[in-house]
Amino acid sequence: MPTYARLPVTFAKGEGAFLWDTAGKQYLDALSGISVCNVGHARREVADAICAQAHELLHTSNLYQIEHQQALAEKLCALSGFENVFFGNSGAEANEAAIKIARLYGHNKGVEIPTVVVMSNAFHGRTMATVTATGNPKAQAGFGPLVEGFVRVEYGDADAVAALGSNPNIVAVLVEPVQGEGGIRIPADDYLPRLRAICDQHDWLLMVDEIQSGMARTGKWFAFQHSGIQPDVMTLAKALGNGVPIGACLAGGKAANVFGPGNHGSTFGGNPLACRAARAVIGVMEQENLPARAAELGDYFLSQFRAKLAGETGVREIRVKGLMVGVELERDCGELVKQALESGLLLNVTAGNVIRLLPPLVITHEQADQIITMVTALVQAFLHPAAGERPS
Repeated sequence: MPTYARLPVTFAKGEGAFLWDTAGKQYLDALSGISVCNVGHARREVADAICAQAHELLHTSNLYQIEHQQALAEKLCALSGFENVFFGNSGAEANEAAIKIARLYGHNKGVEIPTVVVMSNAFHGRTMATVTATGNPKAQAGFGPLVEGFVRVEYGDADAVAALGSNPNIVAVLVEPVQGEGGIRIPADDYLPRLRAICDQHDWLLMVDEIQSGMARTGKWFAFQHSGIQPDVMTLAKALGNGVPIGACLAGGKAANVFGPGNHGSTFGGNPLACRAARAVIGVMEQENLPARAAELGDYFLSQFRAKLAGETGVREIRVKGLMVGVELERDCGELVKQALESGLLLNVTAGNVIRLLPPLVITHEQADQIITMVTALVQAFLHPAAGERPS
């Protein structure tokens, strides 16, 4: 079905931060399949784990215990401070599980219409519940009636959340620690701590969507860890499997045991193949200390872009959290995606005017310099078309 306006390229293979198309042309990947291939393309340890597991066992169903699933859950809980994990196949499924936890939590307290606070410009998925939670009218258009039980406030405005304290139906707050699809929006340092305090005051759940920001992307294992707080629920996907579909909904504290037998399920979620791949991904991240590397390279991207784009009046802001990098321009710049592709660079434009960079966490400093140089040239040529030339 024509649900994507696909770019005119087909990739045949990849290695590390590079991809090659069917004609043999090489591209530097500064998108990682939208923050998925954090340990790079064709990573040997992950490929070996997939091949070994495919020769042993692919599926038994969740009617039985699954060794790799249990080991992965224990590892994720140790890294994050949560207690229990539900595994699905995607980020949308992970967020569906979180929303169901919130609703069941509310019903267990006698709330008639359990309601979740969500944010402007949020993105949580494209199922009916998650597209309702998403703050993008274009994604919602034509799919009404949407799901009841959500109330939206401005992202980054903790006072707006506090003002909802008198609403007896609210049971949870769902928030991205860093908004990815919304344009690499980074809230104030006290935002999550204030949300934590508000949720504690009203006995609400604090639920963080780390599908894009998690798995070492922002310089910590999970972006909420920059704030020194512990949420009640966290959702993961994308980089957890480095391309193998897997999603996870983690819960702790008063949310840990909301689900019981029969409350939720998944045929394929947490299967041996996906969980073994995810264990290999985490092993690479630990071995190479990729959270620290993302933090270091993020600081480098920020300093270099600020230096190279200083004085460009068409550049509104440069926002960086680890290797989530956003360069916001004064006007829409979607055309840069195809221009970059022609120049051998993969990037993305989100929110219309934000160049989004999500390179693999294993990129070298030399590759970082290549990305910075090429993006700078693209931006300058875009802002000054008469003087600039497209980078080669």
